[in-house]
Amino acid sequence: MAVVLENAEKRFGQRTAVAGISLSIPAGSLCGFIGPNGSGKTTTLRMILRIVRPDRGKVVVLGADSGECADHRVGYLPEERGLYRRMKVRELLRYYAALKDVRNPDPEITRWLRRLQADGWDQRRIDGLSKGMCQKIQFIAAVIARPRLLILDEPFSGLDPVNLELLRGAIEELQQQGTTIILSTHEMETAQRMCERVVMIYRGRKVLDGPVQQILAQSGSGELRVRTVGGRPLPTLPPAVAAVRQQGQYLQLLPSGSLTAAEVLRQLTAVVDLEHFEIVRPSLHEIFLRLVGDDTAALPAPVIAESGGRQGIRQGTLIAAAWQSVRSVFKPLINTGN
Repeated sequence: MAVVLENAEKRFGQRTAVAGISLSIPAGSLCGFIGPNGSGKTTTLRMILRIVRPDRGKVVVLGADSGECADHRVGYLPEERGLYRRMKVRELLRYYAALKDVRNPDPEITRWLRRLQADGWDQRRIDGLSKGMCQKIQFIAAVIARPRLLILDEPFSGLDPVNLELLRGAIEELQQQGTTIILSTHEMETAQRMCERVVMIYRGRKVLDGPVQQILAQSGSGELRVRTVGGRPLPTLPPAVAAVRQQGQYLQLLPSGSLTAAEVLRQLTAVVDLEHFEIVRPSLHEIFLRLVGDDTAALPAPVIAESGGRQGIRQGTLIAAAWQSVRSVFKPLINTGN
């Protein structure tokens, strides 16, 4: 495991920012930290970085349960960007490389400038760059020492679609080369698309943890979505289908009993030609809204999506879970350390 937290807790005065989080992040994985602003994601990252120390519990990073925040094996892109505005790009990147004890960083700087389509920026001053350009430079500064663990806090903020795709590709390349990456974001679509596993944090507590595909599979509605050739209606309702309703150009089907999707498909294709067939699964965004939609009183136990497990996200643990309303979740939250 690249990162292990055991019942880690952090308080700021009377406010608990992180309330006893335990988690494990496998080496070489791309793990998403998701949740609304002010949920405790950034404080958790700062404990992993040893910028702040947990008041209780243990934080183990790359095999060490102690150390300083200036760890050359760890790269960090903070949410609050910070570049020396009067320095030139190459000069700045050389400086950050020197802080990480990187000798002769120029080939690596040149490679990354080309990779992020920033050729010719070497002698430009930081204060003459756009926000998106500065984001690229800050990213290069985070990876210039080829870290074993890379922590990215809201890395896509302020990027246009073209540069967003460039940065996504660079992050995925690093992960394929063996870098462990923690990506913190409140954009559920980004986490669903990029991450192998996610940890959902809300009000300082871990409420969801597991592989993305397993989470989505366990959260399925049990329904199927089909489109017939030419939009024709079903001539008859096969025994495998308990109910059907029209949704635009698609038919939403509820299978009978515990029949598999393959059996439903077999019976459907016997009576009509299909051009589209899919299992309906909610997105991470929809799962999040489902989780925080109940306005009850108690905090839930975290839901762990384990391979081969039978625990579904929609089971009683979450039905009884207590959450603030979605509207309150997205109000601006002023939280020290988050």
